[in-house]
Amino acid sequence: MTEQPTLPLSVLDFVGIEHGEPASAAMAGAVDVARAAEDAGYRRYWVSEHHNMHSLACSAPELLTAHIGAHTERIRVGAAGIMLPNHAPFKVAEMFRTLLAMYPGRVDLALGRAPGTDPLTAHVLRRGVAADVQRDFPGQVAELLAFLGDGFPEGHPYAPLVAAPVVDERPEIFLLGSSAYGPSFAAVNGLSAVFAHHQSPDLAVDVLREYRREFRPVREGDRPYSAMSVLAFGSEDDDAVLEFEAAWALTMQNLARNKREPLRPEEVVAFARSSEFRGRRRDRDPRMATGPAKQVVERLQELREQAQVDEIVVVTPSLDRARRIASYREIAAAWGESS
Repeated sequence: MTEQPTLPLSVLDFVGIEHGEPASAAMAGAVDVARAAEDAGYRRYWVSEHHNMHSLACSAPELLTAHIGAHTERIRVGAAGIMLPNHAPFKVAEMFRTLLAMYPGRVDLALGRAPGTDPLTAHVLRRGVAADVQRDFPGQVAELLAFLGDGFPEGHPYAPLVAAPVVDERPEIFLLGSSAYGPSFAAVNGLSAVFAHHQSPDLAVDVLREYRREFRPVREGDRPYSAMSVLAFGSEDDDAVLEFEAAWALTMQNLARNKREPLRPEEVVAFARSSEFRGRRRDRDPRMATGPAKQVVERLQELREQAQVDEIVVVTPSLDRARRIASYREIAAAWGESS
């Protein structure tokens, strides 16, 4: 398959469930978002893995990837990520080879070592095993890469196994991170890296530049490739921008209180207009790029240059899907004009 030229922009979608809608509507909405991103020239559409949330519909990113792939034609699709400690590497290899058989040349697999949930849910996902992620994760990644084509050494007990269906390619693989560990691990293992600026904005630039300096090829053709996910919302509507920022602030507050329900629109509007939020907003959240699309793109390009990344992954959680889609389109158009 010949890839169409795309912008150095991608979308990370949490597949949020808007207040009052069923999960099926959120999944149909994800298709609308992915199609809009494809039409606007984005490179990839990724879904995250989160569990035990009333407000999100992304507990099975591999299934959502298949669903989105069936309703798009060119955009790369995948998970960012698969939280590897929650899964058997052999099963992950089977799932993503199946996706490649469905959508050749279009499948991405970003790997994380966080649980994507709370400790109790992680305990249940791992069937009660007290996993030592720090110790086990490197071996899990090596095992997965072996099943995806690197192969096992002669005599290894898993060498006779085949992750079916057998395909002639492997997904484009990334290592996720929100600390220095992820990019460092990617660098020494010849992997591409994605850093969550939307979670750790103070670390992003330094660790991604370090990734470039420390990158060591392991396989033939390995080269450094990095991306950074940034909270971004582009609109000329000041109220829409204010409500996007307020919704994110409320979401973070709720998660800290272990509240996992969809936000009520009226709650967001009231908070956006409160003196508490407006006073706090004088010091803009450093993880956000918001405002008119041209201004947002200037900030994203500045971050891209500072961190020496190849692409920006736009993260736009919002109550209003139509606003999200409009933002993706405006950011893509402004990026194209600036280039």
